[in-house]
Amino acid sequence: METDFLVIGSGIAGLSFALKAAEYGRVTIVTKGELGECNTDYAQGGIASVMYEPDTFEKHIRDTMVCGAGICDPAAVEQVVTRAPSVIKQLIQWGTKFDKDASGRYDLNREGGHSEHRILHHDDLTGHEIERALMKRVKRHHNIDIYEHHFAVDILTQHHLGRLVKKSTPDITCFGAYVLNLKKHEIYTVLAKVTVMATGGVGNIYHTTTNPSVATGDGVAMVHRAKGVIENMEFIQFHPTSLYNPGERPSFLITEAMRGFGGLLRLQNGKEFMQKYHPMGSLAPRDVVARSIDHELKISGEEFVYLDITHKDPKEVMSHFPNIYKKCLSIGIDLTKDMIPVVPAAHYCCGGIKVNLNGESSIRRLYALGEASSTGLHGGNRLASNSMMEAAVYADAAARHAISVIDSIELQRDIPAWDYEGTAVPEEMALITQDYKEMQQIMTNYVGIVRSDVRLERAKRRLEIIFKETEELYLKSTLSQHLCELRNMIAVGYLIIKQAEARHESVGLHYSIDYPAKPVEI
Repeated sequence: METDFLVIGSGIAGLSFALKAAEYGRVTIVTKGELGECNTDYAQGGIASVMYEPDTFEKHIRDTMVCGAGICDPAAVEQVVTRAPSVIKQLIQWGTKFDKDASGRYDLNREGGHSEHRILHHDDLTGHEIERALMKRVKRHHNIDIYEHHFAVDILTQHHLGRLVKKSTPDITCFGAYVLNLKKHEIYTVLAKVTVMATGGVGNIYHTTTNPSVATGDGVAMVHRAKGVIENMEFIQFHPTSLYNPGERPSFLITEAMRGFGGLLRLQNGKEFMQKYHPMGSLAPRDVVARSIDHELKISGEEFVYLDITHKDPKEVMSHFPNIYKKCLSIGIDLTKDMIPVVPAAHYCCGGIKVNLNGESSIRRLYALGEASSTGLHGGNRLASNSMMEAAVYADAAARHAISVIDSIELQRDIPAWDYEGTAVPEEMALITQDYKEMQQIMTNYVGIVRSDVRLERAKRRLEIIFKETEELYLKSTLSQHLCELRNMIAVGYLIIKQAEARHESVGLHYSIDYPAKPVEI
């Protein structure tokens, strides 16, 4: 199979790039699930952009830098913030409908860490609305081919031509990818002039996460195996308010916009507690809130705290958060009368495949976008609702750059076909499932909200055992989605641990307040 642009992933980053690139060449989108099965579709709160006074680019830049613990890349922050309004305009042209107030102005929410109201939204299902509009557009485009239930196994480089490739190799180049058809169990060699890694997040390496089941860090792992540069993986953001509903996976997200609307965090005895951790109280940045909740739960021995929105007008609450209202009501919670039990959950990876301002990775002809990438925007902690904007802005930048060079690139047609070996037996599949669950438990127990050198070392030893077992299965078994995902999750987990060990500082301590704990990482 040959194409001009190979896009791996189908969230806001991949689909935005595809729509722009399709005006200049053939685009092939591969996604391991359905087209809309991605982190974008789960995003509730919204997308951040300066829209009206008194907000300014300078304020948005400052909020982003402060929330990111001062280690954001200033150039990346400026690019995303200043280009955001034009990207919003493009999303609207593509059919996205953001909520407006009675005067016709966009109804802007405020979320934790933001100094102004700047969050565009569509009820509390903003990501779903953006994904809907993009999918409709993509499906109608004559120059885009969509392959659902196709799993990218590995990207193609000089390694597949018999050359020894190391991290120090100066000209590592991507020629496309091996792609597994999950229904036919066949592996295709997809040759591309340009490849885009837009595979989303890594949340499912943890036992409790707000991410859908497809978020297993596939893109990061593939690029790591290809000797590309991966950075900042230690910065895993835990969303402070997922719905406490034991047994549900993924955890249902209670958007940060609810705290921006006036929701207050309370202990089970009804007392507020966030004021003693941060001057912004319940609207503090996510890392502060998540760590504070974790500390309070360890003190009390309880399993959740409450988010209280009962003091707000019931009609306004139901109007602003209809999806959350419906979900809570389904498990017996009327959020206009009852407080919502919440607990932190793995939510977002601030690091990933290192890219420049054009979205180019360290591997030639390979771009990385969205949560799979590390642009430098988020630093040590993502500011709420900056992620979808980052994905859209960098998709635009990458498309512009890729289009400018596409005519000078030739396909590498001497890549060998996949070497089929191995047979799968029921016992092997059972082992894969067991290792999958064990991997998630290790990361949750030892590499969670609060970490220590001892915990990281223990996690590393246990992952090394699972890695050896998994590689044995990989060498002798027919490829399956679970086996590929398990290999990727182990690689991502190992990267998080190693990069956390290498960073001997507690991100977030730039705030002039006392913290309840001093973790190695976030």
